[in-house]
Amino acid sequence: MAKRQDSDTESRRILERVEHETAPDSTSFVARTAKSASDHVTAADADRADPIEVWGTRIGRGLGLIIAIGLLAWLVYFATR
Repeated sequence: MAKRQDSDTESRRILERVEHETAPDSTSFVARTAKSASDHVTAADADRADPIEVWGTRIGRGLGLIIAIGLLAWLVYFATR
């Protein structure tokens, strides 16, 4: 009987989570992912008291993004030629 109660509790928890994630006032998965990527590249998690750290993080992550896109383009070019 305890196993069934645990299963029911788990099912309710999952349903509440799905309801919370799909509520009309919550943002979509794509919007959350885009905001997370934007926050990452703009160094939202860096220490705001140290401007060198903020700009260094922004430059490093921006260059990393540019290099990753360049490598992806090179891979597509190499695979299609």
